Amino acid sequence: MLTQVAEGVLIHQSMFVRTNAVVVRGAAGVLLIDPGVTGAELGCLADDLHGLGQPVVAGFSTHPDWDHLLWHPRLGQVPRHGTARCAAAVRDQLADPDAKARVADHLIGTEVAGQVPLDLLGDITGLPAGTAYIPWDGPRVRIVEHRAHAPGHAALLIEERGVLVAGDMLSDVLVPMLDLDAADPVEDYLEALRLLEEVAGDAGVVVPGHGSAGGAGQVRARITLDRAYVHALRDGHEPSDPRIGPSAEPGWEWVSDVHTGQLQRLARPRYPSTG
Repeated sequence: MLTQVAEGVLIHQSMFVRTNAVVVRGAAGVLLIDPGVTGAELGCLADDLHGLGQPVVAGFSTHPDWDHLLWHPRLGQVPRHGTARCAAAVRDQLADPDAKARVADHLIGTEVAGQVPLDLLGDITGLPAGTAYIPWDGPRVRIVEHRAHAPGHAALLIEERGVLVAGDMLSDVLVPMLDLDAADPVEDYLEALRLLEEVAGDAGVVVPGHGSAGGAGQVRARITLDRAYVHALRDGHEPSDPRIGPSAEPGWEWVSDVHTGQLQRLARPRYPSTG
């Protein structure tokens, strides 16, 4: 089911960790951002768009995690974009012939095991480095690229609609998940939050990759919450965060395990001692 969050902007939420697909209406069809997750859900999305008389004319993946790289034949053969770094990361992943099989294995034991179509996984083309806007015939969608969470991650500001599509950031149910393989994951995340803060004044709605869309005032509030969490990680403190601990939403207690894992990884020295 499509839910409108702003004029000409709708979301379709998966049952799997509340993954949000974002639909932006344009002159001749829609831009589809991060569609997912099961085949049935993607088919439902295709049905909804058909009912609106809106073909898909372009796609965009905000970052190179498998659940943001999905597609379905019924959505059509259209240009699917990502940042240059995102596309390069995807090429590296898919160079391994067992990559898709590993995604399928990763899902064993989850509620979507065997239901995720992987044939068209990651079939995206990188936009030239430094591209400021998605090339399509619709509202201007500004690309805010950064290095938090994953290489080539991009938030998208739908300027004329005042909507910030945050990718895997600014969630009300997930704590910030750092790219712990990066040289400086903490500073990468803080810099990304600074970039999002620069466009926050132009956004009255925020749509995270996972969780609930937020209205007026939520963009800055979520940036503040995420920054406090990352500062606590950096300083080795236990954060006071409603997304973890006793205040976590029922069914999302596992996010506390994600937090504990990040705290432990950041506490380890990055290089073995030679002394």
